[in-house]
Amino acid sequence: MRTSRIVFRLSGEDRRIIESAKRSDEGVTDVIRRALRLLEREDWLRQAKADAERLADEDLSAEEAL
Repeated sequence: MRTSRIVFRLSGEDRRIIESAKRSDEGVTDVIRRALRLLEREDWLRQAKADAERLADEDLSAEEAL
């Protein structure tokens, strides 16, 4: 897996959040990776909800059987 470096300045609040979320065996990078996975899941859930709302009125009984 190829890695890349992203650098940004943490605010005091960013540092506090990271320290609060850090598990005993984790570093800052681990916490940020975990947060990225949570954001990915949040996006997936948002899309799934939008799809469910869009399809809520769909009448599947009107479709022909295969």
